[in-house]
Amino acid sequence: MSRPVRPSPRWQGAFAQVAILALLLFVATAVWTQVARDDLDWVRATLSLYLHGPWGLALRSAYCMLAIAIMLLAISLHAGSGSPRRSAAAPMLFCVAGVGLMGVAIGDSWLPAHAPLLAPLVHGIAANTAFLCASVAMLLQSWYLRADPRWSRWAGAAWSWAWLSFGLLWLHVLWRGPPRGAGQKVVIAALVAWLLAVAWQQWRQTRVQAAPARR
Repeated sequence: MSRPVRPSPRWQGAFAQVAILALLLFVATAVWTQVARDDLDWVRATLSLYLHGPWGLALRSAYCMLAIAIMLLAISLHAGSGSPRRSAAAPMLFCVAGVGLMGVAIGDSWLPAHAPLLAPLVHGIAANTAFLCASVAMLLQSWYLRADPRWSRWAGAAWSWAWLSFGLLWLHVLWRGPPRGAGQKVVIAALVAWLLAVAWQQWRQTRVQAAPARR
């Protein structure tokens, strides 16, 4: 039985680099909408409310970019893994999370006008799927990285941050005391920070791997 062909370190690094750029674009767009929109209270309004109205199309596009970033990072991490715990579970969950994000962005583009009763259901399912699958995938991926010698310096921090993000997500779901907008954005910031840090480290490692081949 032939072994599956994996992308070279060069392509793994390219995937990680594109993921970093897409994540930064998402962050910049999300922050800009908070500044540009004075019709919403950023403390109380969840990020999904900014998908409609001024700059809504830009934010929906940024959601899709975030989804692509998550999928590319998942492919890069899985292909370059040296961990004995390596499996397809984490990349599959990351990809499902990306599909959920795209469902939020695309569904919020036309469903509210054409199927107003269906729109909240689709949005809720897609958003919850994205949050849950991404957070669980982060935990699994961090667990894989802890057994990878190349990640020995960083895996512990990734593992701790993944648990923090998972805890913040459930705190946001179960505790209704804090303003919903601020609470949701803290969770999103924690998830994106983990993705950015891991993508950056993956890009650096692929550059080291690819260096001998360029000599």
